Formats: sequence, C-alpha cells, structure tokens
Amino acid sequence: MLPKHIRICDIGTKLLEFFLFSGTALTLGLIWLALDEKYSGVLDETRTWLMVLAAVVLEFVIFWAGILLVYVSSGQLGIQKRVVGALFGWVPLVNLFVLFMILRVCRAEVSLEKALAARDKKRKDREVCRTKYPILLVHGVFFRDSKHLNYWGRIPAELEKNGARIFYGEHNSASAVEDSARELEKRILDIVRETGCEKVNIIAHSKGGLDSRTAIARTSAGKHIASLTTINTPHRGCEFADFLLDEIPAENQQVIADNYNKVAAKLGDRDPDFLAAVRDLTSAKCLARNEVIKDDPGVYYQSVGSVLQGASSGQFPLNFTYHLVRRFDGDNDGLVGTASFPWGDSFRMIPPARGKRGISHGDVIDLNRENIPGFDVREFYVQLVEELKEKGF
Repeated sequence: MLPKHIRICDIGTKLLEFFLFSGTALTLGLIWLALDEKYSGVLDETRTWLMVLAAVVLEFVIFWAGILLVYVSSGQLGIQKRVVGALFGWVPLVNLFVLFMILRVCRAEVSLEKALAARDKKRKDREVCRTKYPILLVHGVFFRDSKHLNYWGRIPAELEKNGARIFYGEHNSASAVEDSARELEKRILDIVRETGCEKVNIIAHSKGGLDSRTAIARTSAGKHIASLTTINTPHRGCEFADFLLDEIPAENQQVIADNYNKVAAKLGDRDPDFLAAVRDLTSAKCLARNEVIKDDPGVYYQSVGSVLQGASSGQFPLNFTYHLVRRFDGDNDGLVGTASFPWGDSFRMIPPARGKRGISHGDVIDLNRENIPGFDVREFYVQLVEELKEKGF
C-alpha cells in the first residue's frame, strides 16, 4: 500500500494534469468562439459570460487544490523548487515552465513509490530482512536518534516492511568514543534482556562505527554482537579534523564547544562533550586507537563507503567542505576520505550514481530523503540486511 503522503501527491498531480488539459481546452474554445463569425455575437450574452466565469473559477479551484496537495505531500520538490514556484508562479508563460517542472518531479516521485510498493508486496511473504538477530542502528556524531526526524531517513521503514526488527543506539550526539561505547553497552544489554535476542547486528554510520568497534572490544556487550557493518566510518581518522584543531585557537574552540554542549543537553544529551568527539575523529587519535582496539574473532565485520565526484555532485554543506577535505584526505564523501572507510572481512564502495551525481556522507543514510537516479538507498540497505540473513546473522 502506498504511503499516505504519496497517495495525496498522486491526487494533487492528477489535478494539476487535469488543470492543464481543461485549461488548454477552455482557452482554445474561447479563442475559437471569438474568431468564428457565427458565434462571435454570442459572447456578448450574459449567460455565456456567466458560463465562462464559472469555468474560470472551477479552473482556479482545481489548480490551487492540486498545487497545495503536492506542496504539502511531495518529498522530492524540496525547498528550492517550492520557492521558485511561489516566486514565478505569477509570471505569465514562465508559470507554465514552473508548473511542468513541478509535474515532472511529482510524477517521477509517485511512479517510483508505486514501483517500490509493488516490489515490496511481491516479496512480502519472504521477509528478506528478517534476520536471526535484530538490527541496531547506531548514528554518527552531532545527531541524535529521533522518532519524528529519523537520522536514517526512510531506511528503517523500508527494512521493517521487509521483516526487520529495528532498534536505535539512543546515545549522545557528541561524546568521546569510549563514553559512547559505554552508552552502547548499556543499550545493547537492555535490548538483549528485554527481547531475549541474545545478539544484535549493528549497522553504524560515521563515528558510530568507531563507537561500536570500541563497545565490542572494550565492554561486556562484545559477546552480544553478531555482526558490525560500518557505513562511511573514518576508521583511520580525518586529517581534516587534525587541521581544524591545529588552526582554530583554543579559546574559539571552547566557545563553539560550550554553545554546542548547552544546546545538546537541552535536546537530551547527558554531559555532551563536543571537543572530545572531534578529537577522537582525528587521524592521530584513530591510528592510536587502532593499535589497542582489536577485532573480535567471533564478530563478522564489514564496511561500506561512498564518494563524491566533485563539489558539484553533492548537496550543501558537503559540496562546500568537499575541496577542503580533499586537500588533506584525497577523494572523499564530503567529510571523510575514502582511504579511511575499509574495515573488516569485506569492503564495498558504492558506485557513483547516474551522470555526475556522487553519493555523499549524508546520502548514504538518506539524510535528505532524496531520490537519487541510479542509487536507491532504501533498496541498498534491504540487500545489505538480506545478505546478513543469508549469512545466518
């Protein structure tokens, strides 16, 4: 079954399509009446003008009903296209080009979601994501798990539709790796105790991968981990982070940290530590940690990475940071160099999307909820979890 917002978007799109068809027919009809000598006099009659007025009002209602429905329901129009529509929708002729742009985006969105719904319906009984152990999603730095603004975008819902049992790390947005590992330890033990699942499969993004590796190696949670999949994790650190800490004066760093910590505490963090989190992402700290944090032979480790094709191949702000990161870490996803991604028994690099579109640090967790041509992020995770199921995890 299609999500509610897609059903609404479908209705809005059809109303706008009908508006174009009926509006064109009405305009051509009026022109024909005005030019045809047989009917030109009819236009002066009150009844005819009332009919024309009623038709125009009806067109007005159909248009605004359609545009409001797609504006409130579409996930792909984005702020930029909505603003363009609001600013130029009043300009004659230009508004037609804007309307066609909106229709193109919404048609593609509805078409894709219908195809995905059909695919999920076809394989529903197989429960391809029903792994032996539940999935624990571990977020990266400077974010928290949120029910209403999910860090992982549309991915968890897609996994659950295909049989997965999903849990979240629920740890601080900013803490030292060791502190985050202890938070994850408590969370994992709680999940095991409450569900009787014995173990969990961790899928961790960015710093979450470092937190999870440390939780496995340095806490009692290690024996309860079946597998760890790290997504765009800086296992060897970010020289970009080293540079920032070296260049920004200590007093300025502290001001930034204090402000962040205050906000994070209000949003749910317990004793957040901005600077400790950043320091633990430096190449120096990561390389030192790798010397003492060893993989558990009883855990299956694998890793995933992605890369931007250039600054213009991603969205703000990662397209802005791309060149700066490239100066220190080479090819990167907008935040982390690709050389830092590989870890464990297997590593895969997500190929670039269609055309020049790269896959950024945010794209791999569906942060922008964007349908990227050539890369279906939701299906990527379904296949990832399906592989864990096939391996017996």
